[in-house]
Amino acid sequence: MNWRSEAIAGAQVAGQCSRAMRRPVALSLLLLAPLLHAQDRRATPPPPDRVRVPAGPFVMGEDTRGEADERPRHTRTLPAYEIDRTEVTRENYERCVRAGRCTEPRPLDARFRDPRQPVVGVSWFQATAYCAWVGARLPTEAEWEKAARGSDGRTFPWGETYPTLRMATFGHEERTGHPDPVGSHPGFPSPYGALDLAGNVWEWVDDPYDPYAYREPTVAPTCERALASLSDLRARRVRGFTGSNPLPTTCERVLRGGGWNYGGAGLRSSNRVHHAPSYRLVMSGFRCAASVPDVSAAAPGS
Repeated sequence: MNWRSEAIAGAQVAGQCSRAMRRPVALSLLLLAPLLHAQDRRATPPPPDRVRVPAGPFVMGEDTRGEADERPRHTRTLPAYEIDRTEVTRENYERCVRAGRCTEPRPLDARFRDPRQPVVGVSWFQATAYCAWVGARLPTEAEWEKAARGSDGRTFPWGETYPTLRMATFGHEERTGHPDPVGSHPGFPSPYGALDLAGNVWEWVDDPYDPYAYREPTVAPTCERALASLSDLRARRVRGFTGSNPLPTTCERVLRGGGWNYGGAGLRSSNRVHHAPSYRLVMSGFRCAASVPDVSAAAPGS
């Protein structure tokens, strides 16, 4: 056999070896694919970025401004808790979807696809599922308002100054506007360091919408009490009690904080709006909260 024949034979042997090696590699990849997919579905929750709100009293509601469902102004006392520094982003919500713990938000156009924006087009149920995935929950209405107002009863998270576009995202046309990436106004935090509690998106909270809730603030809100309050308003033919929204006939949930399409006056921290928990609006998102263990109740040395 001359050198040319030897070269051809060697090439044939190499080709056979290469094909033989490729077959088990390809088979291994096929067997590994479901495992890789499962690992993607086990996407871990993002690390919490929250601020601490200390235990103590705060002023809730308004007597002179806003709607009748914000009255009366009263003092509430809450235990310590934590609340997300910013609204939940689209990027983090998508991690929950990949993990199989959340469902997809409402399909929206390119204005709402920036991964740094707050996720919008999610219902109260979807927001609740995400917070459970990260080991948290939606804030109560009182927790949300204290995080925004602090203990001094301020009108807006930064104080009494009427909002400008340097302070918050609001006043945009619904046809063309959109929320900004979270944390876009770092110079105007709440008293505890939370951002975007005024403007950007309306935020779902846990509570059912009860227009009389502030009359008996120590009573836990329930759908039964909320529906009774709404029935009383209808029976007395009261209009405008909750602003421009009509009186609901079902148990709705509260949203707080104002949104990118709202006017500046609506960004006040006592403002309450409500929608059916199944609604997936382009101006509504959420943030999560978590209870804090009561270390004062622990026995010394424990």
